[in-house]
Amino acid sequence: MLGHLALVTDSTAYLPQEAVDRHRIQVVPLSVAVGDEVFAEGVEISPKDVAEALRAKRRVTTSRPSPETFAAAYRAAAEAGARGIVSIHLSAELSGTAEAAQLAAATAPIPVRVVDSRLVGMALGSCVLAAAELADSLDAARAGAAGDEAGGDVRSDEDGDGTGADLDRVASAAERRAEVTNGFFYVDTLEHLRRGGRIGTAQALVGSALAVKPLLHLAGGRIEPLEKVRTASRAIARLEEIAVEHAGAQPVDITVHHLAAEQRAEALAERLRERVPAINELYVSEVGAVIGAHVGPGLLAVVVAPVVESPR
Repeated sequence: MLGHLALVTDSTAYLPQEAVDRHRIQVVPLSVAVGDEVFAEGVEISPKDVAEALRAKRRVTTSRPSPETFAAAYRAAAEAGARGIVSIHLSAELSGTAEAAQLAAATAPIPVRVVDSRLVGMALGSCVLAAAELADSLDAARAGAAGDEAGGDVRSDEDGDGTGADLDRVASAAERRAEVTNGFFYVDTLEHLRRGGRIGTAQALVGSALAVKPLLHLAGGRIEPLEKVRTASRAIARLEEIAVEHAGAQPVDITVHHLAAEQRAEALAERLRERVPAINELYVSEVGAVIGAHVGPGLLAVVVAPVVESPR
């Protein structure tokens, strides 16, 4: 039987639905608890719900999917005809999601490669898309080769049909893009990050949070301080400059993320469209409930993902 390579990620990738559908990407949701009620991100709770809960000072927490949830996703992919899976997830420094995926991979009915992107949001999403594009290309080449072998049987054994090598190539495509992708962001307050324990050495900024508007970035899989700016307007202007500097003249995909700040995000996206000469794709996306719970309303972030050609 001719099988395909399946892609699995988690709900913090915040991929455009069109891309999820086109590449048949399976998205496993993290959980968000508001008070005593638990919801699946992207399915049962919206960013607006979380923003309202945070403004009302309600307790909002998040948790990873269980290994069994991933095991069910892997079984479903196998039942749908997949010959192997590449499962790409948010930074293990921020969540136990990749660990849960790895535990499930050990008992999956087909081979699974788990990738810790060390990123989150569309920084993670860009890695998933790079992997999905290569997987589609490999599947198309495989289908063409099978067509030349009338009556031939393509086995799903990892060692016998090249699946292992294909999975390694697809995982490597995600890892290569992760190495060159950057995420920068501005938050109105560090309080939500402090409560969640996800700010690394940015903890040092909390004591002076009222005096500064910090710019943060993803470094080594963690959220770390980048610069301190005195006002929100200056911080957003500096965020724009940093994104332009990192984009340079190379082909890049750019995502502007926000939480409850759509007009500000759209305005920033338009300025970047005018200033970055080689934008391949430009997305404006509200972060989901999980990331929203840790950054709070007012978030503005820019992901700069250089386009990396995958060897065929």
